Amino acid sequence: MKKYSQEVQGLLVDDETRCVHYSTENDRIAIKFYCCKIYYPCHLCHEETGCGHHAVWPASQSNKKAILCGSCGHELTITEYLQSDYQCPSCMADFNPGCGLHKELYFENEASS
Repeated sequence: MKKYSQEVQGLLVDDETRCVHYSTENDRIAIKFYCCKIYYPCHLCHEETGCGHHAVWPASQSNKKAILCGSCGHELTITEYLQSDYQCPSCMADFNPGCGLHKELYFENEASS
């Protein structure tokens, strides 16, 4: 599925990047995976349909655009996303705060770098 200028792959269920694994009202981001540089709605979609590898974004690359808002298509840097208070800075759509519980699946912790 193409969301604005970005291709999003995975097991999508709608045009706001929700997937079969995460489909609540606020599940509206896609994450560009460091290993393949392709957007997926979640780590499970990447596991099931992705490149077969897994690598988290190094803390040194937190200035890279790697999060896509499923509502407006705005790309956020990793730092912007982690500091966004779970809301798109462009369209103000809410993101799922539960995603913060597994951010280590996507991003290296600053303290460990």
